[in-house]
Amino acid sequence: MDQWFETLNLFEKVYWLVAGVSSVIFLVLLILTVVGGDSEGIGEDVDAEIEGDTGIDFQFLSFKNLMGFFTIFGWSGIAALSGDLPRFWVVAISIVCGLLMMLAMASLFYYLAKLQSSGTLNLKNAINQVGEVYLTVGADRSFIGKVSINVQGTLRELEALTEEHSDLHQGNVVRVKTVTDNGILIVELLNK
Repeated sequence: MDQWFETLNLFEKVYWLVAGVSSVIFLVLLILTVVGGDSEGIGEDVDAEIEGDTGIDFQFLSFKNLMGFFTIFGWSGIAALSGDLPRFWVVAISIVCGLLMMLAMASLFYYLAKLQSSGTLNLKNAINQVGEVYLTVGADRSFIGKVSINVQGTLRELEALTEEHSDLHQGNVVRVKTVTDNGILIVELLNK
């Protein structure tokens, strides 16, 4: 292996070193990402999370993306060198391939972050939903009861009031008319 490396000229050695070192680091980062490891100390200053962060913006320049750049830069340069291209074209092809890799990785992480939901319950989504009384709801808003209702794809037991003139008992089918400012559902009997 040493004899093979010694036969290379400086230009080829640089590409092989960049490809080898960056590939090892990139594989370590990839394994840590897949198994959920935290890469403390590696690129901490570039990929640091900020408290109160409102989400991930498009991050073109990050440690992972730079490792992706250098990995593809090195390997595409080696491929171009094996095609006996002039050095200018080898460098140009390497840079373009590396930048495309950075763009692909940044786009991937950006769109994956967009798939996350905040998990915050928006009670306005309960309006016009049909549910069932879980705990008796007092007539004319006399006391708070509970209803089981599907909101945002999850069955929930939420506090409710009614403007009906009789109590709503367990098992009554109700529809949500509105939601108060403090998050209590106003329901009406569905089958009067």
